[in-house]
Amino acid sequence: MPTKTVREMNSFERMRKSIGVRTFNATLISSFILGFVALLVGLGLYTYELASHYIYEAFNLSKYAAAVIEQIEDVEPFSDAVMEIYRSQTQEQLDQVGTEEYRSRFSALTERDDYKTVLSVLSNFKGSTDMDYIYMVMYDKDTSAMVYMADPDDPADALMPGEWETVSPEGIDKFLGWDGSGVLYDIDKTEIYGWLCTSGVPIKNKSGEIVAFVLTDVSLDNVKHGVISFLVQYLISMTVITLIVAFSASKHIKRTLVLPLNKLTEAAHCYTRDREDKTDTRNDHFAELDISTGDEIEALALMMSDMERDLSNYIVHLTEVTAEKERISTELALSTQIQANMLPSVFPPYPQRDDFSLYASMTPAKEVGGDFYDFFLIDDDHLGLIIADVSGKGVPAALFMMASKILLENLALGGLEPSQLLAKANDQICKDNKADMFVTVWYGVLEISTGKVKAANAGHEYPVLKGKDGRFELFKDKHSFVLGGMEGVKYKQYEFEMGHGDILFLYTDGVPEATNKNKELFGSERLVEALNIEPDSDPKKLIETVKSEADKFVSGAEQFDDLTMLCVKRT
Repeated sequence: MPTKTVREMNSFERMRKSIGVRTFNATLISSFILGFVALLVGLGLYTYELASHYIYEAFNLSKYAAAVIEQIEDVEPFSDAVMEIYRSQTQEQLDQVGTEEYRSRFSALTERDDYKTVLSVLSNFKGSTDMDYIYMVMYDKDTSAMVYMADPDDPADALMPGEWETVSPEGIDKFLGWDGSGVLYDIDKTEIYGWLCTSGVPIKNKSGEIVAFVLTDVSLDNVKHGVISFLVQYLISMTVITLIVAFSASKHIKRTLVLPLNKLTEAAHCYTRDREDKTDTRNDHFAELDISTGDEIEALALMMSDMERDLSNYIVHLTEVTAEKERISTELALSTQIQANMLPSVFPPYPQRDDFSLYASMTPAKEVGGDFYDFFLIDDDHLGLIIADVSGKGVPAALFMMASKILLENLALGGLEPSQLLAKANDQICKDNKADMFVTVWYGVLEISTGKVKAANAGHEYPVLKGKDGRFELFKDKHSFVLGGMEGVKYKQYEFEMGHGDILFLYTDGVPEATNKNKELFGSERLVEALNIEPDSDPKKLIETVKSEADKFVSGAEQFDDLTMLCVKRT
């Protein structure tokens, strides 16, 4: 059957075979082919980079945790004690792993201070990251087993010292024979957790012998979920962009090529009609159009080239700006979450204790802040209290804050006197303080049974104390130099007593320096007045009252500094 000519086609057939429709179809098919190829390449690169990211993150976490443990505790005696009990058991006894009878053989080890210190460090690292598991183990080649030393997991799931799992000889050799170069990790499929990546570093004694490993597990399901999310987003984006590009190209071709050709066709038709009519001697049908075939083709090619280049550069620039903005927003949100998780946030923190009550809050001026507070029971009769303010704002201050908090808490749990703790912390901070940042700290230890408080102040705000007269007053204690300023500083220690019903209120300079629209400061006097509105309230109510009075005073002005408060009442 002969093919129809253009003159024989109806309007629908001419539209279907037009250059615009063909351009749309060709662009659509080409874009999908290129998009599919780009998807395969991008998916492979994305999967590799995502897996590498998790492996490196797990390795670095283990390395940092091992470094902190090596700095504050010698784990060799504890490791030797666990392995001695483990190796002294018969195979029948080893097969009882997981039972109460088996755990009872190692139960005395959990009361050791070195075990508690290691467990505390691992718990801090686990709470400050999104890793699935972090723990300390030792490998035994004779039984092809990985023996657990410390596991900060939830009590229901945590593995106690001495519990073990079978590990392939190749995996044991890989970890025990690591030469210290590259990243140490192993990927294996487990029945319970699926595909897991285990990465870690060894802890060695002074003789260079391995006494333990700090390991971090990452579920590779995260990689799978990330790939699926990437694939869905990519397909949706590719489809939308392809349709937009194809539609735009079709409209552009119609405007720059089809319409000029139609004008030429119409001009030719008019010319033919006039010539056949022989009544019109005009000879300017094409001249009126001001179209020169060679010049128009060249101009069209140059215009398309310029447009493509400009559009491409614009999209690349816009994509980079958008991606950077989203990355920063995501990182700040994650930083806020990490910082919030590092501060105690469950109140009452010790519901079984009725001899004291406390409450604390931290409101950062930006997404993340440099203030922090902490409290912890050093033993059943001594409560450690810390409140601090890092110089600067934003992410740098938050990073410095997290490092300072971990350092102070670990030193405090070692039982140091407040003055000794601040001196040791100051020297360690000064050692690697290339950014010249500093932190003001108030640290005190409350002996709960007697009310005696031993404290030291490293350039921090005066505490506020409610005594026997029932009114709050500033307690102008002895100030010493800030932490991080210079090495070798000696810190003054002082003591005072809290009677039953007495309240100690601690805060950072963001409270008295809260500023209203008239550039007036809230000040220490207004702070004390706010506390004395209802001086017999519980710590939570007192902090809420101070925050409310500060907000009223500021009256909508932008918050300039972090607002951090801690209040403890001896009941």
